[in-house]
Amino acid sequence: MKRELPDELKFLTNRNLPQKPFAKSMNGKICVITGATSGVGLETARALASHGAQLVLVSRSQEKADRIARELRSMWNIEVDSILADFSDLDQVRQAANTLLERYPRIDVLINCAGMHSTRKTHTPAGFETVFCVNHLASFLLTALLLDRMIASSPSRIIQVNSEGHRFNGLDLGDLSWQKRHYTGLRSYGASKTAQLLTVWEFADLLQDTGVTINAVHPGDVKTNIGNNNGWLYRIFTHYVTGLFLKDAVISGPALGYLASAPELAAVSGQFFHLTHEEKPAPHALDREMGQRVWVTSLQLTGLPADFGKDLRG
Repeated sequence: MKRELPDELKFLTNRNLPQKPFAKSMNGKICVITGATSGVGLETARALASHGAQLVLVSRSQEKADRIARELRSMWNIEVDSILADFSDLDQVRQAANTLLERYPRIDVLINCAGMHSTRKTHTPAGFETVFCVNHLASFLLTALLLDRMIASSPSRIIQVNSEGHRFNGLDLGDLSWQKRHYTGLRSYGASKTAQLLTVWEFADLLQDTGVTINAVHPGDVKTNIGNNNGWLYRIFTHYVTGLFLKDAVISGPALGYLASAPELAAVSGQFFHLTHEEKPAPHALDREMGQRVWVTSLQLTGLPADFGKDLRG
């Protein structure tokens, strides 16, 4: 008899399962995608464009955004806008949110793809550990600032691109800047993705009965440019060793498109997906008491009011 893996290890088999198809038209839908100029974000933009979505690309490079916008317009004759924001700077995230609110009376889908991995500890000018800022605080802040608009646009969907890397954990609210502990790239990445997951459950509770859903997804074990900011040894290792076991990021686009559109997911919120299959995260990422502490800390670090969300449902 074949023994089934425990829930926490099903990610080992989910990566090879047949995926659910992205079949729904996105005509008329306004979709905001961060980190949209490479990797998972780019493939998601292409998938949504092929289904008729109107796209808003949030990235830190105007040149790359313009190039991608030209490609998408020429291939699928859709509307594409771009907004600049470096997610290591929360002031730029706030400005991007303001620009989105000024330009778009409706937002149907928000997909937070922007992310990074660093083998070396660095800090932003504001003093945040950079990976934690880019992977968690920035997406948390952008999501929070757009919630009222997305509720007004409901039914709408938020997708946080997370990672099986959350299983590395590393989250310590008493040492988010890694001043007291030995820093490793895997654990800092795990800390950021754990924090993001824990706040997904909090957002989901906050958004009950609003018509807005929020879910997290591991976009597949795929080759992307994440980590290219690291040294030559890391880049060689990922290219010639770990890269041999990774798939093309093209598989991520249809999976994200499915999560953004599938009718059967219209009321599904507060879940973690491996591509298109629901999956149980690591136990530490399901600790709701810790999640409430992370929520409070995230509000403080992003400058949001302590009572944020209390009046979202009117």
